[in-house]
Amino acid sequence: MSVPQEAIESLLEQPGLFKRLNLKDWVWAAIVLAATAFVFVNYGKVMDAYEIGILALSAPGLIGLGWYWKAFQPYALAVAACSLLGIWLYGGDYGNAEQVFGLKFLFSSQSAVMWMSALFVLATVTYFAGLFANNGFTLKTGSAITWAALIMGFTGLMVRWYESYLIDPEFGHIPVSNLYEVFILFCLITGLLYLYYEGRYKNRTLGGFVLLVISAAVAFLLWYSFEKGADKILPLVPALKSYWMKIHVPANFVGYGAFALAAMTSVAYLLKAGGEKRNPQGFTATRLPPLEMLDDITYKAIALGFAFFTIATILGAMWAAEAWGGYWSWDPKETWALIVWLNYAAWLHLRFSKGWRGVPMAWWAIVGLFVTLFAFLGVNMFLSGLHSYGEL
Repeated sequence: MSVPQEAIESLLEQPGLFKRLNLKDWVWAAIVLAATAFVFVNYGKVMDAYEIGILALSAPGLIGLGWYWKAFQPYALAVAACSLLGIWLYGGDYGNAEQVFGLKFLFSSQSAVMWMSALFVLATVTYFAGLFANNGFTLKTGSAITWAALIMGFTGLMVRWYESYLIDPEFGHIPVSNLYEVFILFCLITGLLYLYYEGRYKNRTLGGFVLLVISAAVAFLLWYSFEKGADKILPLVPALKSYWMKIHVPANFVGYGAFALAAMTSVAYLLKAGGEKRNPQGFTATRLPPLEMLDDITYKAIALGFAFFTIATILGAMWAAEAWGGYWSWDPKETWALIVWLNYAAWLHLRFSKGWRGVPMAWWAIVGLFVTLFAFLGVNMFLSGLHSYGEL
């Protein structure tokens, strides 16, 4: 199977990035640069050289992402507005979380994450309702609810970052340090990746499948929060007090999110392929996207995830060398990260060199998600090692 020739020609005929920019894009760039300058002027004195470097690289990264994916611009501005409102409502006093209406029910980190959780589940139901009813408006509503969930989730993380400094400036930290925080990050990255492909391929029928894995993560997140009290903000363990955490963990979770997206797209692929064999006019054969599109999304998601997972693994090795004196120690987490890397490297290799496609590769992508899940969560539950600070 291959991408239709018409689609390839359409992509080749598109003008270059700079020729597609308009006034809104330049305003977006100006806003990002102004925000970066504001952060540097007000907080540069307490930032080390590495944090200043991350800030400097983030600006062109955000500008480029907003230029390439136009929908990211209003999303980022909405997150910034909600986050700043939450910070303003605190007024420098963490005790306001239970006193101020806007914080208690909307913009404290815990309230925002609860909204995110409810909206993701609602979006899952809405997407499937639209798929079964073959109703474009319902599917579009599912997209809108997903955007709202992503706004509230990222607002929760940003406000949680601020809250950590309000509780005690000594242990304030970026919220990617424990399973509670990274599960939120996983939901957000997976959702954003899906919405990017939804817009690029102009097809919303995969929403329910991808949102299923996000809803499963939400279920774990709620259990972990209420059963284990994991939503509490605690000081970092010594091993995590490093600038490496700020770049290693997000890169890792772009990989995890992309692999999850590929697996759920592969589930749709198997349903579509099986439906076409059994009944070409049946539900799955007619309602789900073409096999060529599903195959293309799976491939692109795995390629993206593999690239970021490779970067994250390299960054992790550099972090290990600084923290523990060696780049690699065959710790269980490191070993399983290598297994995940080899799994997707083999998947991509066989697609490139042998041209493998279709049902076997779809099954492989699904199995790959379970391998990744064990590396992400199972190692923390059943094995111990240098990374045991992430245990349940």
